[in-house]
Amino acid sequence: MNKKRYALWTSTVVAASLLLSGCQLLTGYQKIDEAENAKAWAGKIQPIAGEVNIACIGTYHCEIARIDKTRVIGADTHEPINPAMLVAMKDMSAKGKSHTSSHNNNKHAQTSMHANIDMTPLAHKNEIKIVPLSASGMPGLTNYYARVKPAKREVQVNFYPENNLGYVERFTLIHDFIEADTYQLRAYQKKSNDNSGSLLDTASPQPLCVDLYQGNTVQRRFCKELSAEHQGEFVETRIVKALPASSKVKAKA
Repeated sequence: MNKKRYALWTSTVVAASLLLSGCQLLTGYQKIDEAENAKAWAGKIQPIAGEVNIACIGTYHCEIARIDKTRVIGADTHEPINPAMLVAMKDMSAKGKSHTSSHNNNKHAQTSMHANIDMTPLAHKNEIKIVPLSASGMPGLTNYYARVKPAKREVQVNFYPENNLGYVERFTLIHDFIEADTYQLRAYQKKSNDNSGSLLDTASPQPLCVDLYQGNTVQRRFCKELSAEHQGEFVETRIVKALPASSKVKAKA
């Protein structure tokens, strides 16, 4: 019998009804994805030898609130708690600071900012650096990613599924980031298989899930269970990997 593992969570308000079908990313992901198309995602996370990059994606806004016992992004300011954590900018001109500009100017801002970031390797295993990644789906905010050394770490991420800073889902993960690589925590909503078709089920929010990607591969998956037993906890679920086409043919033989 497989043991279930849980991730801590906190919701400050009840989610509004989100009528999505199947397993879909939230509307906020689509907004952030516009920045990705402007080379703000794949082109902006710069792998450094011997380092781990941790990023979040999938909602209107998300931020890494804490790594181990170190607070990273403030829940009230939505900016780095310690300015020393923010990577240095080689050019502090208006273009260099433009990562805080509006989403409409994101394409030009992100392109110029990429060349001005000082990506000096981390000096020691406890050092944390925060890099501005892209304009947020919420105007005036910035998405950051974190650079750390490989180790087993506890990471808390605040997800904002709606265009409303008053509604936040707090997700905490303990994981062995032992390989130097890029890790992404991606939030999305999954359609419940237990939907009876009643008005109550239709009005209920679909469960929020978070996938941990290492590179392009899903390593772990957590989905919020709304049952009385788990009381809204994020429960780790088994990832079913699809068999290659050749394997399916052999299985039928």
